[in-house]
Amino acid sequence: MNTKAIVTFGEIMLRLATPEYQRFAQASQFNIQYGGGEANVAVSLAQLGLPAYFITRLPANDVGQSAVNELRRYGVATDYILRGGSRIGIYFLESGASQRASKVIYDRAGSAISEIRPGMVDWKTIFENAGWFHVTGITPALSPSAAEATLEAVKEARDHGLTVSCDLNYRKKLWSRQEAQKTMAEVVTYVDVLVANEEDADMVFGIKAEDSDVESGTVDTGMYKSVAEQLMSRFPNLKQVAITLRESISAFDNRWSAVLWDGETFLTSKKYDVHIVDRVGGGDSFCAGLIYGMVTGLSSQEALEFAVAASCLKHSIHGDFNLVSAGEVTSLIEKGGSGRIQR
Repeated sequence: MNTKAIVTFGEIMLRLATPEYQRFAQASQFNIQYGGGEANVAVSLAQLGLPAYFITRLPANDVGQSAVNELRRYGVATDYILRGGSRIGIYFLESGASQRASKVIYDRAGSAISEIRPGMVDWKTIFENAGWFHVTGITPALSPSAAEATLEAVKEARDHGLTVSCDLNYRKKLWSRQEAQKTMAEVVTYVDVLVANEEDADMVFGIKAEDSDVESGTVDTGMYKSVAEQLMSRFPNLKQVAITLRESISAFDNRWSAVLWDGETFLTSKKYDVHIVDRVGGGDSFCAGLIYGMVTGLSSQEALEFAVAASCLKHSIHGDFNLVSAGEVTSLIEKGGSGRIQR
């Protein structure tokens, strides 16, 4: 497969998770892993067999190097990672159970990537042999300078002729809706493929599916055609809009699907009943699956089904990273997921 490099840009964090569904108040230790939206996409793409580069800024200490090593372990190219700053971002995870929701606490203020500024990354060199660039709404939420660096990156990617994708990924703990709308409205003008969940378009741009209630446990798929149409109408540069749909029955059991709008055809995916091991990174694995489908020449429907199946499998894996192969995703699509042991 001769595919140009796919570049992602953002923050990789140290993940400290309570073991065995314990609450923060109970835990006497944490399980250590690494993760973060754009890093998760890069790892997923590398596992699917595509050349993936991750761009970030990490402190030049042992913890920063450990994060770099983890990316390399899973096949992600780290050639252009900047070193500097004094700390890596951290997030604490309390995994939910039954009707108790999961909880995330961030400790990422003043992280190395939050201090990044325009001009620090050599985008011209990085994009020279690249074909796709992926960002999210998380990185520009870290600081004003990180927002400026993100805008610089998408402009440079567009100038180099790359396809640009963006996951809106609104994080209310990082910035306000007003801040998100102002910044992301500018970023999205340079985007070709926009990804959101059932709430992001409302939180960032005030575009909401009529009569929808994401807390009810059911989602009317057809309602999201209007959301996708409104996004494309507001940003005519967009070529495709994908929206992931999570019907949350409990912390353990969800229904998972997605829709895709290309300006002419509204596509819907198969819906999976998912029993969750770890849902963090589900949206990131969807983005990676969608990118994989598009760069390998799958039809829009096939790319959507691949993305949903890949992210379905992610829910069965501890940690942020989706450690599945393209063959495993294809097998789920073609044969279903009985869970029978493979010998």
